[in-house]
Amino acid sequence: MGGFSMREKMTKIYAKGNKNIILRVTPGHFVTPQSHITHYLDMTTMRSRVSEAQAVAKELANKYQVSTPVDTIVCMDSLEVIGAFLAEELTKAGVHSMNAHQTIYVTSPEFNSQGQILFRDNIQPMIKGKNCIILMSSVTTGKTLQSGIESILYYGGVIRGVSAIFSAVSKVAGVDVDSIFRQKDIPDYCTYKSRECKLCKNLVKIDALVNSFGYTKI
Repeated sequence: MGGFSMREKMTKIYAKGNKNIILRVTPGHFVTPQSHITHYLDMTTMRSRVSEAQAVAKELANKYQVSTPVDTIVCMDSLEVIGAFLAEELTKAGVHSMNAHQTIYVTSPEFNSQGQILFRDNIQPMIKGKNCIILMSSVTTGKTLQSGIESILYYGGVIRGVSAIFSAVSKVAGVDVDSIFRQKDIPDYCTYKSRECKLCKNLVKIDALVNSFGYTKI
């Protein structure tokens, strides 16, 4: 890519009220499974570094009322570490679970070859009849989140909230999306359908393919 460097172009955005939460943002032309975006949001250390995961979990926990029952946190995008800390923060805050064990489950869905979200038989008891929170790293178009909501409802779960580190939308399928960072926090951030991408129309080369695991330069 003619010397394109993700690190050289990267800038840091700090969460309001918590400078320990840092979103690393790189401008460019990136392709996700659902859209084309103008910025890559690197959340690698948030997912894997304990201090950052704890800070993110604490911030997200502030958005829930003690009166909100939570039985299960469904972690998308490899957010199990944050999910475990979120469960701990909610428990410390006095959020109650309604399941027989009086504790919060932390689990992840599975994607089949068609991209559909499913829960295996051994996981389904954590979903059926349970009060669920969906945890995501980023919500861009909302398609993956909508699939997650539909899957949890199909397996008999109750959606009590959606939490994300970043979200470009405020609501999906009638459910509010609470996030630490919003589109307004990233100047000039845009997302396009692949056939409507302004960058493609202006012949701007694609820098990398990105998904919830990271990026692959082209």
